[in-house]
Amino acid sequence: MARDLDNTGLMGELRRMARTSGAVGGIAARMAGNRLGFKTDKGVHAEGLKSALGNLKGPLMKAAQLLSTIPGALPDEYAEELAHLQSNAPPMGWSFVRRRMQAELGAGWEKHFRSFSHEAVAAASLGQVHRARLVDGREVACKLQYPDMQAAVDSDLRQFRAALGLYKQFETTIRQDEVYTELADRLREELDYRREASHLRLYRDMLSETPEVTVPAPVEELSTGRLLTMDWVSGRSMRTVLGENLPLEGRNAMATALFKAWYTPVYRYGVIHGDPHMGNFTVRDDYGLNLLDFGAVRIFSPRFVEGIIDLFKALRENNEELAFHAYSKWGFVGISRETASVLNEWARFFYRPLMTDRVCSMQESNDPAEARQVLEKVYDGLKRTGGVKLPREFVLMDRSAIGLGSAFLRLEARLNWHKMFEELIEGFDVNVLAARQKEALVKAKVPPALSSL
Repeated sequence: MARDLDNTGLMGELRRMARTSGAVGGIAARMAGNRLGFKTDKGVHAEGLKSALGNLKGPLMKAAQLLSTIPGALPDEYAEELAHLQSNAPPMGWSFVRRRMQAELGAGWEKHFRSFSHEAVAAASLGQVHRARLVDGREVACKLQYPDMQAAVDSDLRQFRAALGLYKQFETTIRQDEVYTELADRLREELDYRREASHLRLYRDMLSETPEVTVPAPVEELSTGRLLTMDWVSGRSMRTVLGENLPLEGRNAMATALFKAWYTPVYRYGVIHGDPHMGNFTVRDDYGLNLLDFGAVRIFSPRFVEGIIDLFKALRENNEELAFHAYSKWGFVGISRETASVLNEWARFFYRPLMTDRVCSMQESNDPAEARQVLEKVYDGLKRTGGVKLPREFVLMDRSAIGLGSAFLRLEARLNWHKMFEELIEGFDVNVLAARQKEALVKAKVPPALSSL
C-alpha cells in the first residue's frame, strides 16, 4: 500500500534534514579524512551513501549524479556509486492524489477527465505521472509534483553546499562554487511546471522541422505551477527496444534522432536539454523519439555556443591561440596557457567523434576505458597547473555530453558524426543565433532564467 507523503511544514523539513545530514555530513567527513591520510573503507561508505540518498525524492540525488560526471569532483568510489543512483521514492496514494488534484484544479476537478488512472504510470524526480483521458477523448499525461518540494530542494541544497564547502578545504583542483550556483538555480526552476510548459512550447517550435522527434503539446488550461498536463505520446523504453536484438538500421535511426533532438536546439537556438536520461525519452515505432521531460532546460548565451564551435575549429586546425580564447567564451576565467593546454587534452578526446570524418561507432572514437585514462591525466595536469574553476555554463553541457555519449555507446550505432555536426553548424553566425533565440523565447513565453548572482 502506498504511503501518504504529506510531510509539509516544519516537521517534514526536520525529518528530511535528519535523513540527509547524516549521509551528506558523513561523506564530507570521510572525504576530509581521506585527504588527511586516514584510511577508510570507501566502497562500503559509498554504498551506504547510495542507500541513504536513494530514499530521497530526487533533488540532492540529481546534484550528486551530476558531480559524478566531473573528473576529480568526487573520489572514484563515490562517483561510481552515485552515477548509478536512481530515485525509489514511494508513490503518492490515490487519496492523496485526489487532494492534490483538487488543490491544483479546484473542487470538481474530475469533470475535466473522462478517466484518470489511480496508479502512477511513471515517476519523475520531483513528481509522478498519471495517464488520463479528457472529455473530448484526447489522451494526456498529468505530471503532479510531490508535496513540499520547495522545502525539499532548499533543504537538500543546504546539505549539498555544506558538503562541498568541507570538501573544497581539502581539494582545490576542481573548484565548484559556480557548479553549486548553477545547480541551485536549475533545480529551483524545475519546481515551476508553468516554466516547463513553456519549454514544451519552445521545443515544439525548435524541432518543428525535425520529424524524427516528437514533443508533446501542453494542455494550458489544465496546467498549473505544480501540475503539468500534456499530450500522451506512445512509445517504448530504449532498454526494451535494445533487448530485441535490433538491427543496425534501427539503432542508427534512434541515434540520429537523439543527436538531432539534443543538438539542433543547441547550435541553432543556444538551448540545451540538460538531462539526457533514458527515462526522459521513449522510442516510436519508426525508431524516432518522444521527448518527455523538460524541467532541466538551459538557455546559453550565444557567445558560449560560439565558443563551442571555436574550440572545435581550433582543435581541428591545431590552433592553440583560438582554443585559448574559446575557453573564455565558455566562461573559464583567468586560466593560464598551460591550463588551457591541459584542457585541450580533455577537449580532443570528447570532440574526437565530431572530428572523425567517416562512419564509425562511438566506441571506436570515445572508448570508455580510454576516457578514464584521459580524465586522470587531465586531472593530474590541472592539479599541477593550479586547478580550474568550472564555469556555470559548463555544467549542463558536460552532463548532456556524458549522458548522450553513454546512450550512443549502448546503441552501438555506426554513423558519420562529423558530417551530422558540420550540417548543424554550417553557416553559423552568432548574431543570427542571438536573433533566432530571442524570437523563439518570446514566442514560447519562456520566463527569464533564475539567477543567484
